[in-house]
Amino acid sequence: MEAWAEFGGIGVDLAGAGEQIARTPFLIDPLRGLHQPRTLADLGRALDTPLAPLGEENGGLGLLAVDAAGRVYSLDHTGEWYLGDTVDRAVTTLVTGALPERLRTAVQPL
Repeated sequence: MEAWAEFGGIGVDLAGAGEQIARTPFLIDPLRGLHQPRTLADLGRALDTPLAPLGEENGGLGLLAVDAAGRVYSLDHTGEWYLGDTVDRAVTTLVTGALPERLRTAVQPL
């Protein structure tokens, strides 16, 4: 709720080169992720923490989610990504085009 209250409605329309990857537009609006409860529940079980929708990336091609501790993730067709341990850090990652950390399962090679 704190993340939604502080950042809700913020939309950033970026494109082009970032520090390490291309930047994409994003919107902080939890209503954008309400249609993905199973996806959020599945990832939440894998991470052992409940997840809630936070917004979307790239016009809906990616889903932003936040856990109970305030950590932020992005889910898209290429995988699941850790954006930061706070919404502030996640927004910085998205705005600067820093390379987020890819979430891996225990059986995936490094």
